[in-house]
Amino acid sequence: MGREVVVEVDGLRIDYGSFVAVHGLSFSVRAGEVFGLLGTNGAGKTSTMDVLEGYRRPAAGSVRVFGVDPAQQREKIAPRVGIMLQEAGFFDDLTVLESIRAWRRFTAEPMGLDEVVDLVDLGKVAGTRVGKLSGGERRRLDLALAVLGRPELLFLDEPTTGLDPQARRRTWHVLENMVSQGMAILLTTHYMEEAQYLAGRVAIMDRGRIVRHGSVDEVIGADHGSTITFTSDAAVPIELAGVAEDGRRYETSSTDPQGDLHTLLDWAYRAGVRISDLEVRRNSLEDVFLKVADEADLATTAKER
Repeated sequence: MGREVVVEVDGLRIDYGSFVAVHGLSFSVRAGEVFGLLGTNGAGKTSTMDVLEGYRRPAAGSVRVFGVDPAQQREKIAPRVGIMLQEAGFFDDLTVLESIRAWRRFTAEPMGLDEVVDLVDLGKVAGTRVGKLSGGERRRLDLALAVLGRPELLFLDEPTTGLDPQARRRTWHVLENMVSQGMAILLTTHYMEEAQYLAGRVAIMDRGRIVRHGSVDEVIGADHGSTITFTSDAAVPIELAGVAEDGRRYETSSTDPQGDLHTLLDWAYRAGVRISDLEVRRNSLEDVFLKVADEADLATTAKER
């Protein structure tokens, strides 16, 4: 690929007493890419981010950010890193501009005040006290402070929570532009549409382990890339479509929708069966995520029995 490895995680394990929160995690993030670290609550994402940001030491394995241990040499990498937490602490009595001015004092070579305000579209509330901002406006202020120093690596934790669809899209475009200039992003989000739009590669975690890993297309394709749904006025052989949900409505996964459709329709023609409401849909990252969550629930239920 030729791009610098910005984050390298190898065999990471994180313990909380006797509880192992993260088991042997390995992945890397390169300059100029968005890597999505996904999973349900409790999967181990936040613990992993804490280690990468230098706030926690691993129980085992190695972590490198710009080639160094983030816990031991945090001051060395801090000027190159931006962090957008789920909820940052602000002084509610300060205005948006006053908050950014205060933050600029602690930032090496910060963006200009007008530049960062325009970047995150906070001009209309620049003079508003932080305590009066909406949730979405506070989130945009979080982003402004995270990118103020033009970081080479940006940690994003649920970056668009509270934003309306238009503001979310605008934020995506801002991030896309930064990535095109070489910035790396490690993203955690519960919006699978956001991860699918922004990320080049993703890792889906479940109970401290990575259970899906690769490019978005690879992760979706590995779990059958398309879904075929249709209604039949007669029973369809199980090898063609599985079991009907209600005796008539079928849903089946497919890695070759064209071939599977040809087989299905040829069978229906020869059998004199009418197929209706036929739909072929490419699966999304959300479909894969929900499948992982369902598998985790089934495993938990089986273990409890």
